[in-house]
Amino acid sequence: MPSTPVNSRYQHALASLRETPHHWLITGVAGFVGSNLLETLLRHGQRVTGLDNLMTGYRANLAQVRAVVPAEAWARFDFIEGDIRCLDSCRRACQGVDIVLHQAALGSVGRSIADPILTSDVNLIGFLNMLVAARDAGVRRIVYAASSATYGDHPGLPKVEDHIGRPLSPYALTKHVNEVYAEMFARCYGTDAIGLRYFNVFGPRQDPRGEYAAVIPQWFDAMIHNRPLRINGDGDSSRDFCFVDNAVQANLLAGLVDDPAAVNQVYNVAVNARTSLNELFAMMRALLAERFAHMEGYQPEYGAFRAGDVRHSQADISKAARLLGYQPTHRLEDGLHEALEWYVAHTGAPTP
Repeated sequence: MPSTPVNSRYQHALASLRETPHHWLITGVAGFVGSNLLETLLRHGQRVTGLDNLMTGYRANLAQVRAVVPAEAWARFDFIEGDIRCLDSCRRACQGVDIVLHQAALGSVGRSIADPILTSDVNLIGFLNMLVAARDAGVRRIVYAASSATYGDHPGLPKVEDHIGRPLSPYALTKHVNEVYAEMFARCYGTDAIGLRYFNVFGPRQDPRGEYAAVIPQWFDAMIHNRPLRINGDGDSSRDFCFVDNAVQANLLAGLVDDPAAVNQVYNVAVNARTSLNELFAMMRALLAERFAHMEGYQPEYGAFRAGDVRHSQADISKAARLLGYQPTHRLEDGLHEALEWYVAHTGAPTP
């Protein structure tokens, strides 16, 4: 169960959806954040269009949403297999849409260092295409996934939206440029845009496999299957881990907020906490030890620090609380418990 009280402002926003339905577009709808947004919106009576090229998203994520929502809710969803790098696909997806939740991007610091051209093509050209398509279609608002990577080498903690440093990776640079583009479109064209700087979002449907998998799903997969687990660096690096339900809340609040002062802003989306990688490992091992005997004596391997990674990260979420009404409902421990159920059910039988 969540460790914090239910956010009454968020509950009010959810209730208002049924009274005044909207047509939403989710880009990256087959990804883990996108599919969680889709599930929530369909459960609350919304019409949703989804756009995804399935580069890092999966039809299986959409199938899982279909399996858990009522048939009449699923009937309100239209899926377009298309690429945000194609302006025509973006224009098609934006037709008749009220609010865009732009989640499509090529994530991972490491992948951007390995292939900066592809990362820039998806994250910059794709984002610009969405801004143009949304503007031309008369979309009321675009809410886009920004990133804590934008803080770069700024040493201050907790991270405050107005103070950023130099980018440490091509991925970080693209996410910063997204914010600049959104601000420029507001000035030049009068568009409404809100950026959400995600801090290490995790949860069900997040891909645990592959070279660029995020730490929590990757570790769940390795630990459940009794495979080696690698920590980059000494394990003292810390992050502000944010369960996906908190990110869903922030997106919906940003999409629906009617305070002019809250629009054309960027917000941290996290829980204002710091957990080291060593602490995270201990928490996950203790959680898994209740189910898997092989966790006794299980230890990580340590390797070199990864290029482009920041040492410590923690978010000040007071701006999002003040202007959006954002209040996290899940701390790290809550999210790990909920995510565990999904990974046990979907990563196959554990190794004896």
